[in-house]
Amino acid sequence: MRLLVLGGTEFVGRAVVAAALGRGWEVTVFHRGRHRPPPGVRSLHGDRTAPDGLAALAADAGSWDAVIDTWSAEPRAVLAAARLLRDRAGRYVYVSSRSVYTWPWPSLGGAGEEGAVVEGAAADAGPTDYARDKRGGELAAVEVFGAADSLLARAGLILGPYENVGRLPWWLTRIARGGPVLAPGPRDLPLQYIDARDLADWLLGAVEQRLSGPYDLVGPSGHTTMGELLQECVRATGADAELRWTDPRTVLDAGIEPWTQLPVWTPPGTDLHDSAHRGDVSRALATGLVCRPVRETVADTWRWLTDIGGTAPRRPDRPAPGLDPETEAKVLAGAEAGPGQDR
Repeated sequence: MRLLVLGGTEFVGRAVVAAALGRGWEVTVFHRGRHRPPPGVRSLHGDRTAPDGLAALAADAGSWDAVIDTWSAEPRAVLAAARLLRDRAGRYVYVSSRSVYTWPWPSLGGAGEEGAVVEGAAADAGPTDYARDKRGGELAAVEVFGAADSLLARAGLILGPYENVGRLPWWLTRIARGGPVLAPGPRDLPLQYIDARDLADWLLGAVEQRLSGPYDLVGPSGHTTMGELLQECVRATGADAELRWTDPRTVLDAGIEPWTQLPVWTPPGTDLHDSAHRGDVSRALATGLVCRPVRETVADTWRWLTDIGGTAPRRPDRPAPGLDPETEAKVLAGAEAGPGQDR
């Protein structure tokens, strides 16, 4: 198979490239040149936000069985690339997001991929917000390649090596410091995420199967729990850390923001938790999605993080996640002094 990856040097794009090379595919990456792609690919350089940013791709004589695009900003970049490649590629795979659904997102037993979606940003508009931009990218891909030759992979929470959002790296770094750690309960809270490498494997399998239309791409709910995730962080780092399991109400009453200040965690019994961690992914599982154990995801992420010096790269369009030490210490002290700690 001949594959073109638009991006291909960071996180999901990099995982796609590595997986395709592992299958013996011929891979071309089109990127800005800020990061070195994995060895074994053919590189084309260009900035999709600049005038004539696709010039190198336009001048290239290549053709491909499929294009995989992870673009997250204004959809006009997707539209321009799709129009340029329509007669040179068999399929257009757009890595979208479950954020395209109207709030609350489809939850367990809900509408799944048939759920209502937000209005997509116009293809000729500048950046709007993440959900509308992603939906606009979907519409652009379908407009050019048609429903039969376009695949919309609506990813959920993505973790794993090369993560450039900072969620799992924050937990690993915090736990590596040791000492009492604010662990938001309950320990058996079901989580739903996907390792970027498992997402990549599914995408390539979907290309081979010639799948089309929308698919929610995240592991099954309860594939791991909050307790298992943080315990694996302790195991991987080897730190002298004590997980202090704290009642969700104590956490929320302290003004701590779920998901952002305590990455991955969302309080049970809320729309936020049901949307993020209780989605129906039966369609993806039925078409070949396989998810590796959480221990492997955590250990491999820690190994990568230590190999690069302990500081994870971070996308400039995302806020830094995590809780400051002063707030953490204050909440832990209050939990010790009164009721509400979930041990």
